[in-house]
Amino acid sequence: MKHAAQSPTDPTFVQNPYPFYDRMRAAGDVFWWDDYDMPCAVSHAAVMAALKDRRMGREAPTEMAPNHAEHLKPFYDIEAHSMLELEPPRHTRLRGLVLRSFTSRRIAALEPEIDALARDLLGNVPDRPFDLLKQFAQPLPAIVIARLIGVPDSAAPDLLRWSNAMVAMYQACRTRAVEDAAVAATQEFKAFLEDVLTEKRQKPADDLISALLAAEEDGDRLSKDELTTTVILLLNAGHEATVHTMGNGVKALLERDIRSITPSVVEEVMRFDPPLHMFTRWVYEDIDFFGHSLNRGQQIACLLGAANRDPAAFDDPNVFRPERNKPAHAAFGGGIHFCVGAPLARLELLVGLRVLSETFPNLTLAEPPQYADVFHFHGLKSLRVTS
Repeated sequence: MKHAAQSPTDPTFVQNPYPFYDRMRAAGDVFWWDDYDMPCAVSHAAVMAALKDRRMGREAPTEMAPNHAEHLKPFYDIEAHSMLELEPPRHTRLRGLVLRSFTSRRIAALEPEIDALARDLLGNVPDRPFDLLKQFAQPLPAIVIARLIGVPDSAAPDLLRWSNAMVAMYQACRTRAVEDAAVAATQEFKAFLEDVLTEKRQKPADDLISALLAAEEDGDRLSKDELTTTVILLLNAGHEATVHTMGNGVKALLERDIRSITPSVVEEVMRFDPPLHMFTRWVYEDIDFFGHSLNRGQQIACLLGAANRDPAAFDDPNVFRPERNKPAHAAFGGGIHFCVGAPLARLELLVGLRVLSETFPNLTLAEPPQYADVFHFHGLKSLRVTS
């Protein structure tokens, strides 16, 4: 297995990680990333296989369960109930209960509301140039998820602030200050949701939290802790990814003067420059994986961004080409942990990009955008545009 050293916070890598992925992929389906001290699936075939292989999973083997520092306990107490971090049977139960509430009908019904919200946000942008991330890409999904779960629009800034602080725990540039901010955000978010849950129990409404409170499967319901964690997960995972995808997508579209927004354009946006580049899995038994021995207790990283630029899977992978049909990109993951919010993300991106193109048909970049130092994520610091 090829070994390679590459700091994920190196400025050159942050701005363009794809050449590194290309070099590693050229040496094989799997390589050893010294900086993470773990094997990494880098080809489309290996990434998709690792995501679906039931000999691997997200939940740590019992003997490898991490011993988190005491100051991080509030954060990981929430994570302990996250279906993103669990395997069957707990994962199956949680996801099943969530899917009973997070229905395609409920998501599809949001389209007119998302359209109106997008037009309202873009109708109130300041004088040009302006930062499209701050004025549009960040508030749009935050307000959508606020309305979906059943809290006032006025809560969106707090939801955004809590989300940003909590997901920073998964970035390579994590520090003690980042950890402290994440713990504080977790405690504030939890207290906020406890009040909301109390209110929704007394006065149910047509919203996701009320639906989750009522969801049952064989007489089983979500516990209070599971409800809290699930709502936090739906916000953090969905919001952060949608913001990055929107920003990366607008950058790609404006650089190529693409103005027509279709579902295939949205799929290519997610393939070409996805918001999450690394997703790790635990190995549950000694296995041979693409010619390499992996042992129980190891972790393997699935490099989603690398999979999406694999020339063995996509012709001219570094070219933005909306007419692509197959294979499926890796932006939403795969297997039992395939993104539960994928229908909402696709709808937000389709409607948001379409309204942006219609509102500002002559939109251009005001300055070259720079990516933020947020790996495992991949997103812009800002996106200043003008028209």
